[in-house]
Amino acid sequence: MLNRSQLSWSLLALSLNFGYASAQEPQGQDTTELARLRAQIEAITRELEELRLGREVVARADSSILGFGPAASKVYRGQEGVSLGGYGEVLYENFSASRQDGQLSGRTDQLDALRAIVYVGYKFNDRLIFNSEIEFEHAHTGQGGVVEMEFAYVDYRISPQFGLRAGLLLLPLGILNEQHEPPTFFGARRTDVETAIIPSTWRENGIGVFGSLGDLSYRAYLVNGFDAVGGGSSRAGGFSASGLRGGRQSGARAIAEDFALALRADYTGVLGLTLGAGTYYGEAGQGRTLPAGFGSGTLDAPTYIWELHALYQARGLDLRALYVRAGVGDVAALNAARGLTGSASIGERLEGWYLQAGYDILRGTRSAHQLAPFVRYEKLNTQARVPAGFTADPANDQRIVTLGLSWKPIFQVALKADYQIRRNQARTAVNQFNAAISYLF
Repeated sequence: MLNRSQLSWSLLALSLNFGYASAQEPQGQDTTELARLRAQIEAITRELEELRLGREVVARADSSILGFGPAASKVYRGQEGVSLGGYGEVLYENFSASRQDGQLSGRTDQLDALRAIVYVGYKFNDRLIFNSEIEFEHAHTGQGGVVEMEFAYVDYRISPQFGLRAGLLLLPLGILNEQHEPPTFFGARRTDVETAIIPSTWRENGIGVFGSLGDLSYRAYLVNGFDAVGGGSSRAGGFSASGLRGGRQSGARAIAEDFALALRADYTGVLGLTLGAGTYYGEAGQGRTLPAGFGSGTLDAPTYIWELHALYQARGLDLRALYVRAGVGDVAALNAARGLTGSASIGERLEGWYLQAGYDILRGTRSAHQLAPFVRYEKLNTQARVPAGFTADPANDQRIVTLGLSWKPIFQVALKADYQIRRNQARTAVNQFNAAISYLF
């Protein structure tokens, strides 16, 4: 195929020839040559239009902008108008027949069309942008599947240093919550630390600011808080012994008696390196009164999360590390409100961390493919501390070693497989093999 410059010169030459032939054509002359020239001009015109559309209007999902994944970032790179993108994954999980203590696991292997996502955005101009993510999970709403809005917001960028954002927002904590497109991370499954403690994918309604100051980027949002008790208009399940995940309101008729503040900053001054931190604080009682025996007034349930993260992605290496700690107040009252006793208590303190390393062994070869073995070690405990009168379930004190391989024929498509060696203090953990095909566009 010719490039744009060659096509333009060819079109000019054909146009001049066509004009000359038309001017010199005698009455009744055979018009075969003129028809051929017309066809060539039309073909070159179409090819020029395809080049213009492909390069200038249809943005590629090949890099991240403003903390979002490559596909979610497409609307920022495109021309004015509609932008479409997406991602998806199919996951196979094969569980060991026996638990850590040798007893039968009772787990059933599963093959799941886990996610199919569509991004729809609209760029009004260089300052004003709408972006959204619509998620279809588990293939069929009649068989446990759901359709959800992952985010939907409007940006107004006043300058590179400062912008406003409002709508249903992804909370800017951790590594995976904002960049959860599966080809961008190792492992067929998301990390347990960033599922139970940073409850990815975590989104709430709110408003905030974002921007960059040289090599430092930031985001600060005011959002509705968790619903720690659950059962309200958003149908959140509430906090539990297994973590904070059930407290997400996810934008669905969220109770807004209590709000929270989420902050994040990242330093990217060294090529391939990201160093950052995020924090969250807000009350999660959502205006409920204290249960009997705990006095009068409202149940505040103050909740905090703070995390540190680091990534290095260069020279074929992909190194990641994250540490997170969370705390919940008024847990004894929360347990009473939720009817939780004994080892089912919500954790007053939750903590976890992981280290991960992978390397593209095809780097330096002629192949455009990527083939990366990786290893990850995770440690988490969602009941690192519980109130007096309650006990911690040792099954929630976990360690996971993940050994895996990721193959990418192109950046946007990944075939991943891994084996997870799981251990907990109750000795009830079950090892598992996972495989997934994933894509983004």
